[in-house]
Amino acid sequence: MFDEKAYQILTENIMPFWDKLRDDEFGGFYGQMDNDLVLDKKGTKGVILNSRILWFYSQSAIVLKKIYEEELDGNSGKLAKHALDQAEHAYRFLMEHCLDREQGGVYWMMNYDGSVNDSMKHTYNQAFAIYALSTYYLAGGEKAALDTAFELFDTVESKCTDDIAYMEAFDRNWQLIENDALSENGLMADKTMNTVLHLIEAYTVLYKASGEKKVADRLRFLLDITDRKIYDHENKKLLVFFDRELNVIGDIHSYGHDIEASWLIDRACDVLGDEKLRAKWEDLDLDIVDNIMKVAYEEGDGTASLKNERDGDKINTKRIWWVQAEAVVGLVNAFMHDFDPDHLLAAEKILAWIEEYQTDKRCGEWFAEVDENGKLIPGVTIVNEWKCPYHNGRMCLELLSRHTH
Repeated sequence: MFDEKAYQILTENIMPFWDKLRDDEFGGFYGQMDNDLVLDKKGTKGVILNSRILWFYSQSAIVLKKIYEEELDGNSGKLAKHALDQAEHAYRFLMEHCLDREQGGVYWMMNYDGSVNDSMKHTYNQAFAIYALSTYYLAGGEKAALDTAFELFDTVESKCTDDIAYMEAFDRNWQLIENDALSENGLMADKTMNTVLHLIEAYTVLYKASGEKKVADRLRFLLDITDRKIYDHENKKLLVFFDRELNVIGDIHSYGHDIEASWLIDRACDVLGDEKLRAKWEDLDLDIVDNIMKVAYEEGDGTASLKNERDGDKINTKRIWWVQAEAVVGLVNAFMHDFDPDHLLAAEKILAWIEEYQTDKRCGEWFAEVDENGKLIPGVTIVNEWKCPYHNGRMCLELLSRHTH
């Protein structure tokens, strides 16, 4: 059931939508479209957006090629070649415009023509570029992509670390600035769970692509920081915002990040090939998923969805596109460990919600936010520097890779 549905969503909805956003005049992909589907060809192009698009098409090429080889499906073979071409287009934009050749790292935001809009350097942003470039190397064998990923890795490790973990927000010259890009809820965080999580994701794929010990060592360090400082063992959840010494600030529970972490950490342990670490985190990851099912999961008319987050005693009940996508993957991943049919059934119901309420029937892409009744929340655009085919595309690719029926 999941294979067929994931293939349909990927190839009939998500990929065709983003294909149309390719910018053949200035490079990369258009970065702004409102909820009336009006494209702003002179809108800014986030580097996170472009990195995630590069990752999406690269991973699509990998997964679709594998489907073609296993099933001799001609359409999948054609789509794999097409995806690799789109990935190459995104790769050229990143290499030609988004890298700071003088000070190192990637910028935060580009103008429509590829000139620099915001020269901030953010550790989170470097992580996504590493993730995308490593995946592009795995898809097409472009050695320069892997070399650049390692340059960014070395930059992060030399510029962004202190004696505790990773600092996050810097100006172009790598001087610390306020971390308002990843701070929310009225808090100003020096360090965040979000950046650690996506460094784990990036270093997992960089290690898979290279086998370099120095990457494995830092990946283990990130997992250790998560275990000792970020994961709240008593309450079975991840803490979100921290000061410079990794003392928690605020009382936030991000439901989507929790269930996303449950499978990304699982993947990191698999790629490291450490059985002891895998066994330890398997139990913790299942605890995270079961806790999310208690506090965030809600059923409706044959569907189900996840609330967004808790801030103190206030529950944000918006249904965010990426939270639903991560919930499906996290629940399927949990089922593959404990074979609990309730996890699989919950994933099916959330997928039904996505199709019924989260998907924009006009174009196939997903609404960024709807309320608990599935009604569109105005004001959040369908394409922006954060809204891209990363989470929903990854959901499809993960389901296809796992061959769940």
